[in-house]
Amino acid sequence: MPEPSDTPAAESSPRQPRRTAWRLRAVLLAALLGCFALGAWHVNKPLPPGLRVASAWQPIASTDLRLLTDTTAADAYGRPVVRQEIFDEQFRVIAAARKFIVVDAFLFNDQRGALDAGIAPLRPLSRELRDALIAAKTATPSLAMLVISDPINNLYGAQPSNDFALLRAAGINVVTTDLDQLRDSNPIYSAPWHLLLSWWSGQDQGEGWLPNPLDNGPSRVTLRAWARLLNFKANHRKVLIADDGASQWVGIVGSANPHDASSAHSNIAVEIRGAAALQPLLQSELAIARFSRGNIPIIVPEDIFSPPGKPGQVDSQIRVITEGAIRDAVLGRIRSAQRGDAIDIAQFYLSEREIIKSLLEASSRGVAIRLLLDPNKDAFGHEKSGIPNRSVASELVSQSDGAIKVRWFRTHGEQFHSKMMLVRTRERLWLALGSANFTRRNVADYNLEADVAIETPLKSQFALQAERYFDALWNNIAPPGVEYSADFAVYTDPAQASYWVYRLLESTGMSTF
Repeated sequence: MPEPSDTPAAESSPRQPRRTAWRLRAVLLAALLGCFALGAWHVNKPLPPGLRVASAWQPIASTDLRLLTDTTAADAYGRPVVRQEIFDEQFRVIAAARKFIVVDAFLFNDQRGALDAGIAPLRPLSRELRDALIAAKTATPSLAMLVISDPINNLYGAQPSNDFALLRAAGINVVTTDLDQLRDSNPIYSAPWHLLLSWWSGQDQGEGWLPNPLDNGPSRVTLRAWARLLNFKANHRKVLIADDGASQWVGIVGSANPHDASSAHSNIAVEIRGAAALQPLLQSELAIARFSRGNIPIIVPEDIFSPPGKPGQVDSQIRVITEGAIRDAVLGRIRSAQRGDAIDIAQFYLSEREIIKSLLEASSRGVAIRLLLDPNKDAFGHEKSGIPNRSVASELVSQSDGAIKVRWFRTHGEQFHSKMMLVRTRERLWLALGSANFTRRNVADYNLEADVAIETPLKSQFALQAERYFDALWNNIAPPGVEYSADFAVYTDPAQASYWVYRLLESTGMSTF
């Protein structure tokens, strides 16, 4: 007969593996629930103060607005035809300032992607902007200056920016945006990243072993830098606000980056004069610097006042819209358009589902719609798949029975990077332009984005500028022999596989658009 003490041991031995398995399952379930809860929080957490701005409409004279464009195309012999206004005007504004300058730029670096890509030579925009800012500070030491940018410019700490080091050495405040304050657009990756990797993938410095995502050169970056990059969120704004050296504020809001590899892109911007129009945007920029723990000088002198124009000249209105307020404004205008109205959209990326749905509904009401899109085939010398624009264009043309018209901007290594929507009614033109692509990431409160919405008479000089710009690209007007855009059939992609890949990438955030 066995000893009494042997009985419990014999009875417990088959139960022990089962208990271990249950404990392991419980731990895994708790980890999954924790990961899900963490992901849900970071997708929906409150935005920092100063974001999602939808300012009140401010009166402005259309003469205080000026459209600025950069366009790269090719003539019949394949030679580049390049017209650039945006940064030349920015440098003029910087040189004239005497009291304050604020710059917010997503890409501000001299990375060149695949060298010598495209038909137009690359311009050293980052150096030109850096030198312009330093020259302004040297000429006027009391000039208050603030530069805000994205951590991609120092590769998330892997490669410190030489441009930013020189700006700081000149006494210019440079703030790197704290992206951790923003919501996550890519929760499938970002949730486990927050749970497991965020403590490790801080902004480290040092040579790595992985390829540089911005450049084809010999430099290598760390795994930690790539781990942060895959969160796919950014301060994507492109803003300049300054005084004009006299009595006014002047601002430039658009789609162009001071980035060497982007210097041949086609872009659009608007120059705005008036403190009332620009103050909401300035306050938002200061809020970004604050939540990024930047050293912010007092940069809003009380003695700067910009009257809204002489009596009889105030014929237009303007408002600042940022982040998700951009989608609200765009959807509101599309949904209010009626038969006889017209919508023209020029976009680098078009993929946001509510916007696509609203365009189809507007077309069914008899609204004339034209879309001028980048074919999504070029990315700094690398070939892209055409997603999302080719799939979206095929959907819109098919679902509208051809009523929605699409043309493609002909790119040659560079990109059609403009972001603008025009809504034309019988007497007025409404337009929105700035940094925001019409994608979930850009207009659903994930990236930082800055646009302005403007309403102006159809016969104003500014309205005529905007319509001439779009029509010239759409109809291949001036100079003779230049083909800016191509027919829809040239790049259409009706493949269902591509379409569902686009839908998956758009809904999950697991892509760069």
